[in-house]
Amino acid sequence: QVQLVESGGGLVQAGGSLRLSCAASGDTACISTLGWYRQAPGKERELVATITSGASTNYADSVKGRFTISRDNAKNTLVLQMNSLKAEDTAVYYCHAVRANRYCGNAPYYWGKGTLVTVSS
Repeated sequence: QVQLVESGGGLVQAGGSLRLSCAASGDTACISTLGWYRQAPGKERELVATITSGASTNYADSVKGRFTISRDNAKNTLVLQMNSLKAEDTAVYYCHAVRANRYCGNAPYYWGKGTLVTVSS
């Protein structure tokens, strides 16, 4: 019903910047809150940032002041601008969407397959 595809991952040096994108397709009217999660090797998946349909944002303490989440509903795109990257930011980053209403199917959320970000120093 909803498909999410991430792009923009890669290798970057500490202190550098990277821009991740998530393209949504399918029944995009079924998307409410969007977000980014990440999972480092050997660790649990954790929330990075979220943005509601009304453009209200929140961030994990570890990325506040460095990362910016945004969305372009006309283009069905979610973006994560990452600045001042640190080695601890190395992880697979996943796009996430919350189902808008009960008419959008049984799945309460949707996930992308992830894109790898590696920060070296």
